[in-house]
Amino acid sequence: MSMASPTSPSVYTWEATNEAVSEKYGVPLDRIIRFDLNTSPEPPGMVARILAANRFENSLSEYPPSDYRRLAEAAASTYGVDRSEILVGAGADEILDMAAKAFLVAGGTAVVAIPTYSMYRVVTEQRGARSVGVLRLGPDRDYALDVPAIRAAAREATLVWICNPNNPTGRLEPEGLVAELLAGLAADAARDGREAPFVVLDEAYAEFAGSSLISLRDRYPRLVVVRTASKAYALAGLRVGFAVARRETLERMESYRPPGSVSTISVTVVAEALADPATLADTVARVHAERTRLGTALASIGWKVDPSVTNFLLVDFDSPERAGRVAESLLGRGLVPRTFPAEHPLSGHLRFTVRATWEDDRLIEAAGEIAREEETA
Repeated sequence: MSMASPTSPSVYTWEATNEAVSEKYGVPLDRIIRFDLNTSPEPPGMVARILAANRFENSLSEYPPSDYRRLAEAAASTYGVDRSEILVGAGADEILDMAAKAFLVAGGTAVVAIPTYSMYRVVTEQRGARSVGVLRLGPDRDYALDVPAIRAAAREATLVWICNPNNPTGRLEPEGLVAELLAGLAADAARDGREAPFVVLDEAYAEFAGSSLISLRDRYPRLVVVRTASKAYALAGLRVGFAVARRETLERMESYRPPGSVSTISVTVVAEALADPATLADTVARVHAERTRLGTALASIGWKVDPSVTNFLLVDFDSPERAGRVAESLLGRGLVPRTFPAEHPLSGHLRFTVRATWEDDRLIEAAGEIAREEETA
């Protein structure tokens, strides 16, 4: 469930809170399960150990080190880059905000491959810039990027937003396609005698897919890759994200980084999580297994479940009307799906986070009940 879609560049609203859902649908708070936020259901056990031992880098009465050195070093080691190529932010969203501030001016243009994560348009319009949406290819082509269309739109742009694997479609771009796009953008700029646009490549779900395109920064210096501790590391509440880019590109973003936006607790816990690949592997394996189980169960009920390499599933209900009815039925049971407004390319779909087994069992049970209700309607 989402709150009302933005109707002007200056007004944005976000997901309804559990309290709002409880009040609207009369469901007790302890019966509400969020299938709309793409978070992992349980934090790693190491978090409790760190908190219990109070092993923080410095006193909680003090600010963390201004360069987040320990955290940046852990991220650099994990992503295989130099520490100078890491910029820390309060979640991937703060990284996106810094990128918009660094690469966009009022009246400028950014290209967004849609459908995708809505924050790209939000941070673009908050800068007074124009967001140009380029439709992805259809489901029969895995919602892949339309490279020629993006290149054409980017001729007047200073920034291109890409999400891979893409949210909300759950697909990974075909091998070599992003590299092809970057090469094309560079060639177009050279031919036109202008600078190539910056490209922000959001890899929030990369750990689930087991692949990354960070190495492309060597060939395309204006590439910024975004990573996060919120998804596969199951630490969304700590709000830690990273920009990975060439030093000269990060320098343009650094002046927009607010001081101390990442807490001492977040710095300590995420640094240790990044240094613990076994815990990450366990989380990813559990999500993969549960995604398969959940998808198979929903498909057996008759729901059209799209393929996914992420921690969420996109389900096609054929029409916005049916998707809306199913969403309302789920909300009445305390289960909150991700919905899409009427003008959205996926308005006939709902998106579901892969959660813990017992939570997914409630969704499976509800889906069966709704299917039987539809049969008798």
